[in-house]
Amino acid sequence: MAIILILASVAMPLSKVTAKRVREVELRQTLRELRTTIDRFKEDWDRDATRLIGPLCQANQLTCREASSVNGFPKTLDTLLEVRLSGEAAAIKGQTVKRYLRRIPTDPMTGKNEWGLRCYTDEPDERSWCGDDVFDVHSTSEKTALDGTPYNEW
Repeated sequence: MAIILILASVAMPLSKVTAKRVREVELRQTLRELRTTIDRFKEDWDRDATRLIGPLCQANQLTCREASSVNGFPKTLDTLLEVRLSGEAAAIKGQTVKRYLRRIPTDPMTGKNEWGLRCYTDEPDERSWCGDDVFDVHSTSEKTALDGTPYNEW
């Protein structure tokens, strides 16, 4: 009985650490997915103020000004769910909507699909969003990781 009790007391903390490690891996993958999606959007809808650079931005000038900021980043995370194409680009591709994400992913640390956002003009460790565009995302969790770093700094 004592041996079983000792083994159980060793296994419980190990299982908690393992569960936390799994959520951390999931958070890293989700952040990578969101950041890659933002980069793909920028490639398609890139612009520099009034100069249209990205291929979809050139083909959909009105949509470009509605969907992307002056730096070519999406104005909100919801923009990544659906961007309406117009004009020749829609006729050529045979589609009227460009989707970068099916849904906003859930933050594994908070269980919500709410993310901290940073603008292109923000400092790297900025905690408040300027509201102009979405340059980067981070977790809103105040907890710390197994390596001692806060999740909201990842």
